[in-house]
Amino acid sequence: MRTPLIAAALLLVACGSSLPPPSDRLASAEAAARSARELGAEKEPKAQLHLKLASEQIDQAKKLMADGDNKRADLILQRANSDAELAVMLAKENTAKAAADEAQGKVKNLKTGK
Repeated sequence: MRTPLIAAALLLVACGSSLPPPSDRLASAEAAARSARELGAEKEPKAQLHLKLASEQIDQAKKLMADGDNKRADLILQRANSDAELAVMLAKENTAKAAADEAQGKVKNLKTGK
């Protein structure tokens, strides 16, 4: 009874270590982080935090990939991509809010005749 359990555990370990490097996920996370920077995420505190987290996770995943721990690298890159995408959305929200505030100011000026 114990032998099949040990064999199954060894098989799971062997399968986990044979994952290919998550290169596509790495490229996706890096692209999302780059987009966040280009959209001004570093100017908005919440977006800046998530961009920093994404960058740190990308660096950590690269180290794990170099060590052959592709499964953990893949999981960390999923999180990095989520943080980078959130930074993108927060940066877009900040830009949209600034544009809305500017438009409201113009409307107010038109109403007052300035």
